[in-house]
Amino acid sequence: MVHELLRQPRWRIIDQSHFSSMFDAKQSFAIDDTLCTCVGQGGSDAVVRIWVHHDTIVLGIQDTKLPYLQDGVSFLKEQGYRVIIRNSGGLAVVLDNGVLNISLILPESKKAIDITQGYEAMWELIKRMFSVYPVTIEAKEIVGSYCPGSYDLSIEGKKFAGISQRRVRGGVAVQIYICVNGSGSERAKLIQQFYERSLQGAETKFVYPRIVPATMASLSELLHEPLTISDTMLRLLQTLRSFGAELYSSSLTEKEWPLYEQYWQRMVERNEKASLPLS
Repeated sequence: MVHELLRQPRWRIIDQSHFSSMFDAKQSFAIDDTLCTCVGQGGSDAVVRIWVHHDTIVLGIQDTKLPYLQDGVSFLKEQGYRVIIRNSGGLAVVLDNGVLNISLILPESKKAIDITQGYEAMWELIKRMFSVYPVTIEAKEIVGSYCPGSYDLSIEGKKFAGISQRRVRGGVAVQIYICVNGSGSERAKLIQQFYERSLQGAETKFVYPRIVPATMASLSELLHEPLTISDTMLRLLQTLRSFGAELYSSSLTEKEWPLYEQYWQRMVERNEKASLPLS
């Protein structure tokens, strides 16, 4: 039985997976807020947005309270990464050209969407996308991973994806990052070093994760197959079609652009307030 949130009659597909390195992750979070508002107000069908960013570390709000955050951010920049602060909870994650992000943007105007429903729908979507492989994709917290949560997706105890949600004006964005290829443990090691430099042994009220790089891997590593971003996108579209939905390609509309500018400005201001060497 297909999860009810995945049984949309039409999906508006926004593909932003092939943009250049100039595509700033702050733009992505502003775009999702824009689409949440439009979908929530009935001005758009449900949306699937597919996005990729180059060498970017996305910090959560709790990360901004790290005692030596300046040192951690400087380290990341020395490694060639941009650093941004997102407009929601969670903790630091790595985005690069081997990480595919998917946002399901759903209307909550007719019926409230329980937070568990959103997580379960995304989990089911990913399981169906990779159902041809003889593996079990579990949803549970992987202790030692970065940005741990109860809906970490893993195979044999190794995390390859994390799910988050954001609600804006009647719309819900269920977002997932999937480490498609590359080294999951190397990404985790980068975040491990970031926290080491940002904490420097200090005690904090909030308990930041103790990263164990071996707890993370990419799908290519776990499935023993050289997967690509394009492969994964094709699986996504084929899976959505298998639910009987109509898919159509789109971009932001003329009416959505002014709203996007507002949300973009909020993201810029949030990052400026952090008073960090962000770029």
